[in-house]
Amino acid sequence: MRKRPQAEARRSKRAQTAELQDIYNDIVQRLIEARSEAGLTQREVSTRIGRAHSFLSKCETGERRVDLLELLQLAEVYRKPLPYFFATWNNKHQS
Repeated sequence: MRKRPQAEARRSKRAQTAELQDIYNDIVQRLIEARSEAGLTQREVSTRIGRAHSFLSKCETGERRVDLLELLQLAEVYRKPLPYFFATWNNKHQS
């Protein structure tokens, strides 16, 4: 089995990350908008989901990634359907 050159693997990984970063940034923006539309503060949301205030603050600034289960919790608190957070991805992948 032939190994792929190290530099080629790194370039591929960066490209994949860059491609998805815009979509993730849009998800974060939609999280912020959904919280605002729900009329909730970061502290109120954090209390409702049983997390520290710093958790939500870091998620909204991009310092911490949101996993799927956390996104489900936040969508429930904000009363938004899960697809609401993926509008950019949906638009990009429409056939």
